[in-house]
Amino acid sequence: MSEIYADVAVIGGGAAGLICAGTAARYGKKVVILEKNPKCARKVMITGKGRCNLTNKSDLQQLISAVPKNGRFLYSAFSEFTPDDIIDLVEENGVPTKVERGRRVFPQSDKAVDIVDALVKYALDGGAKIINSPVIDLQSDGNKITRILLEVGAVVADDVVIATGGASYPTTGSTGDGYRFAEKLGHTITPLLPSLVPITVEQGYAAQMQGLSLKNVKVTAVDNDKKGKIIFEDFGEMLFTHFGLSGPIILSMSAHLKNMQKGRYEVFIDMKPALDEKTLDLRLQRDFEKNANKIFQNSLSELLPSKMIPVIVRLSGIPATAKVNQITKEQRQKLGSLIKKLPFTITGFRPISEAIVTSGGVSVKEIEPKTMKSKLIDNLYFAGEVIDVDAYTGGFNLQIAFSTGYVAGKSIGGK
Repeated sequence: MSEIYADVAVIGGGAAGLICAGTAARYGKKVVILEKNPKCARKVMITGKGRCNLTNKSDLQQLISAVPKNGRFLYSAFSEFTPDDIIDLVEENGVPTKVERGRRVFPQSDKAVDIVDALVKYALDGGAKIINSPVIDLQSDGNKITRILLEVGAVVADDVVIATGGASYPTTGSTGDGYRFAEKLGHTITPLLPSLVPITVEQGYAAQMQGLSLKNVKVTAVDNDKKGKIIFEDFGEMLFTHFGLSGPIILSMSAHLKNMQKGRYEVFIDMKPALDEKTLDLRLQRDFEKNANKIFQNSLSELLPSKMIPVIVRLSGIPATAKVNQITKEQRQKLGSLIKKLPFTITGFRPISEAIVTSGGVSVKEIEPKTMKSKLIDNLYFAGEVIDVDAYTGGFNLQIAFSTGYVAGKSIGGK
């Protein structure tokens, strides 16, 4: 391939790029998608543990409130292309959906590949073409992008969309290329930080429980810089790892940990959220009566997972070999408090490469919110995670990609 011409060149064949390309193509534009991977939407393939939580069936205000930074910037985009719109789009392309807890929307098949296929079909059926080649550089005259240099040639396009994703999960192709292109063209890139990411903790007992997954626990995070103010509290599933804590509820919590500093934040795990301390104490009394002649470390198997028992026994201060009938009321109540409030001191985030999404990116001050058009370069648009917007878990981040991609495609198509 030498040099080809297109009306629109979309850099990045992910969720935002495919929607953008398919939308612009339906206006009669000649559209090329420049995707460096052999297949499109690699990151979509791994979302929702491979099930693809494609959106959240929320109203406009709920969508905006799920975006902690620059949420108002997305008002027009969310209004133009709603969760119902993406549900309709994938269903029209052969993928029935279902709504689960927390308004999360998944394909009925529980297969992310079905969503990927629907997005690719939408783009190709609209008339867009896919060129599998990395973009090496964008050339400009200061006002417009004049040429896109590829490994296999070059593209000249009237309009260019950067939809390259973030810097998380680089194995899927999100290696931060879009930030480099945008910065070279004069755009401001706000600091890139991990969001929706596992956390590291000070306490070694997290590693002792490595691999243990807990369901229906309550997680509470407090900010010690604000006198222990609760900044996050929710119920869900979590996982202990060799470095600390992970799992859906922990990833959600991480988005609330701003200006991370070692020791600033603490997190408490309530293993029995359905029981208040008094009810739990009654449960412990019944268990202790039943196991009166056992030693303490052998009396908790009906209450706690086996991997957790040695940790709780040690933290309780009760000798592991003490007879249950010798445990005092104070010791029993301390044990109950520990089960209701297992403490961890957060030391930091895991690397951005392990984050679900990137926080930071192209400054929204330099993008027109109603069109996704650059305020600095006449023929440049942005869509998706490359923009400085990120949301909580639950399908909101993919909805950002779909909405901004649609708006960019429609804006270009309607010119």
